Amino acid sequence: MSIREFHDGKQDGLEALESLDPEAVHSFSGLLTAMKKTAFGGRRLGEAFDVLTSMIEDPDCKVVMTLSGAMTIAKMGKIISAMIDHEMVQAVVSTGALMAHGMSEAVGATHYKYQPTMSDPELYEKGYNRVYDTLEMELNLNHVEEVVGETLKRLSPNEPLSSERLNRELGKTLTENFEGPAILKSAYLKGVPVYVPAFTDSELGLDVSIWAMAEHYRQGHELPSNKGSNQEVWEQLRQYQPTFNPFLDLNSYAEQLLSAKKLGIITIGGGVPRNWAQQTPPYIEILNLRLGTDLKPPRFQYGVRICPEPDYWGGLSGCTYQEGVSWGKFVPQEEGGQFSEVLSDATVVWPLLMMGLLERRRSKSSRVS
Repeated sequence: MSIREFHDGKQDGLEALESLDPEAVHSFSGLLTAMKKTAFGGRRLGEAFDVLTSMIEDPDCKVVMTLSGAMTIAKMGKIISAMIDHEMVQAVVSTGALMAHGMSEAVGATHYKYQPTMSDPELYEKGYNRVYDTLEMELNLNHVEEVVGETLKRLSPNEPLSSERLNRELGKTLTENFEGPAILKSAYLKGVPVYVPAFTDSELGLDVSIWAMAEHYRQGHELPSNKGSNQEVWEQLRQYQPTFNPFLDLNSYAEQLLSAKKLGIITIGGGVPRNWAQQTPPYIEILNLRLGTDLKPPRFQYGVRICPEPDYWGGLSGCTYQEGVSWGKFVPQEEGGQFSEVLSDATVVWPLLMMGLLERRRSKSSRVS
């Protein structure tokens, strides 16, 4: 029977933990740094701050931020704008709904707190769209349509649209006609491309489709008759479609990544934006294999994910960065990859991380001056 040899963790190079002392914490960045030496979710948050700081302070790193969930309805829009304004991110991949709801806020519309005493049928009758505990008024989305329509007026109907191009033009409209912060305004002013890969799954996609139909009739064609069946009326409408080409987005984004020295990714939630933003490395590998090219697949060296979805459900939104290494999307940690994943509601931890980053930036700026 072997005799156990009791080691001290220090001699094996283990990292010591420290009790979080509230009397010793005087800032957000100090709190997050201290949390790195605690345990459980607190340690994950502290580690995320560490990786996030390394990512945005690396001058060679181009950072992509992916967004899903109702983050603008949840009033996180100014955090997104601030990250763009402070040049923490150089590309954004988002759901269309998130951008549309952000635009309703940008044009001065309001979101309201949901009252459980109101039933969902009642909300529908009054024009309130419920997103969990928050209400988006249908009138808000009508204002968004006005901005979209005004923007499309100045675009040639014969020139192919992409989500990147439309979002850039929407940002121009917001910049020229509306005061106050807006995600697409910040992106326009900073030259940050905003991609919406599932474009038709949004108010923006619906607005563009209906605009293409209406444009046909504005040019003097006769409106469809409502005397026929649904199918007959729809057959008249559906033939007028916008010249939208999603491959313009795919290859524009691939160009962004191929031109970067290093890559980082900030993932809020999961969904289509997360996976679409990560598929360029396999795209380039397949291209090399089938066309005989010799492009270097761009892999992410840094990554921070904030999402309550765990990996063991088997869903894409819970997919870990380590799993992504097997797809060739990420640099392995043993080769310098730095990744952190926080299993939490982004509305809880994202503001804390942002305050820590801004505080750190202000502190460095004041020391330089």
